[in-house]
Amino acid sequence: MSLPSAALKGFVAVGVWMAVTASAPAFAASLQRTGSRPETGALATTKPSFDPVAATDAYLAKLTPEQRARSDAYFEGGYWLQLWGFLYGAAVAILLLATRLSARMRDLAVRATRIAALQTGLYWLQYLLVTTVLSFPLTVYASFIREHTYGLATQTFGPWLGDQAKGLLVGAILGGLALVAIYAVIRRAPRTWWLWGAGVSVLLAVIAIAVAPVFIEPLFNTYTPLKDESIRGPILRLARANGIPATDVFVVDASKQTTRVSANVAGFLGTERIALNDNLLKRCSLPEIEAVMAHEMGHYVLNHVFKGIVEFGVLIVIGFAFLRWSFDRALARWGSRWGIAGVADVAGLPLLVLLLSVFFFAMTPVTNTLIRTQEVEADIFGLNAARQPDAEAEVD
Repeated sequence: MSLPSAALKGFVAVGVWMAVTASAPAFAASLQRTGSRPETGALATTKPSFDPVAATDAYLAKLTPEQRARSDAYFEGGYWLQLWGFLYGAAVAILLLATRLSARMRDLAVRATRIAALQTGLYWLQYLLVTTVLSFPLTVYASFIREHTYGLATQTFGPWLGDQAKGLLVGAILGGLALVAIYAVIRRAPRTWWLWGAGVSVLLAVIAIAVAPVFIEPLFNTYTPLKDESIRGPILRLARANGIPATDVFVVDASKQTTRVSANVAGFLGTERIALNDNLLKRCSLPEIEAVMAHEMGHYVLNHVFKGIVEFGVLIVIGFAFLRWSFDRALARWGSRWGIAGVADVAGLPLLVLLLSVFFFAMTPVTNTLIRTQEVEADIFGLNAARQPDAEAEVD
């Protein structure tokens, strides 16, 4: 289950760690099912034949032109939203630099303490607050208004805002720790900081993936053991048949936030957990639940988390190399005007974020290809494991 946008922001805006998290939302999406199907009035039934193409065609034939148009509008609008999100974020970064607001926030942190790590942390708190306020209109539209418009959200504004506040707190703590680590590396290795910084960023991503299911996601939702043995049993049998070391299945109360159906086999390094949201239980048949779980188990069995870390790790290293090259040139041209002394100057954080945003936006076709490859592999695995093509068509 995805963290609310404010929590994601706490990772996304972490200066140099942007190399990891500029692509993290897309990568995370590849590891979990967050689809929302149109209501058709009947649950799927399993047919004796095994024909995924016929099952997909049969499901599509049930959709009305209005349902298809609505689905197309949502996903096509998402592409535009990705572009506008990039441009909006770039505008915020340029504003902080051009007005020297970033330099003034740095000066305030320097006056407050002589300890470099605390200066970085104090700057981060100011930066997070300012960028959250400036980005709030787009956040409201993207994650509240738009989701309600398409019937995908259930929260009223108050609870939604509460989740955003929780996410902001998570971002303040974890983002601050990450930024302190990154800038410590930059100060200690002024010539090879980009290489060490990339390594630290990958390490931070690994830690985040490991701890999120246990320590972060429960801040936003409640996980309870699934008690219905008629559903729990088949899921655990499916897990054991595919070598997944799970002894229980959890249900997350996602319906208080969304109408989407989702599930995941999340975590690693001892934090593995099988979970499905309550929408999946309420709206789907057992064959559909098995189809969703088999897809998610495919990500686990095929080691997509580790492969993703390696693949995105390569992009992170390339991104940091680009950052080293582009930051030096931008600093030579505008550094004095913006009040930035060098790459170790935390006032340059908006520039780091801007440059890495440009890099990862340009890499969107590459990241999308990596993600879609994993999704196709998980789909094939899920079809072979669950043998439920009709159910798979219903929930995809």
